[in-house]
Amino acid sequence: MLKEFIGKQSVKVKNVIERGAVKKFAVAIGDAHPIFIDEEYGKASRYKTNIAPPTFPRVLEFGRIEGLVLPEKGLIHGEQIFNYERPIRVGEVIYCYSKVENYVEKKGSTGSMGFLTISENGEDVKGELIFSSKIIVIITEAVRKEMLA
Repeated sequence: MLKEFIGKQSVKVKNVIERGAVKKFAVAIGDAHPIFIDEEYGKASRYKTNIAPPTFPRVLEFGRIEGLVLPEKGLIHGEQIFNYERPIRVGEVIYCYSKVENYVEKKGSTGSMGFLTISENGEDVKGELIFSSKIIVIITEAVRKEMLA
């Protein structure tokens, strides 16, 4: 059903890591560590600025993969794994893109389910990878039927 999208990716989208956004995110997730929110603490750290919490990429823009349209509801967030080459620094520019890595279907007790694996990646201005994440989206039989209709 979605196998034709394997290997396709979005165009890279420019994201500026803003201090206020990092602070709001840290507070919202209940992790107000000074490395995320205190400017003086960040300046004194080995990073020379504040850094973003590990799950912060969830709020970044990754662009749209042309032709890939998933429903607004009914999908299951199966898993997400983050990998970092280094922390995300407040004030830096990151170019983000998403890519379809895989799609498989498996039979279950309620019918076939699809497992869509998407990577989300962030690079610095030199094109060097900062982070990547793998997301597995589970598409139930009911949602699959809706998509095929």
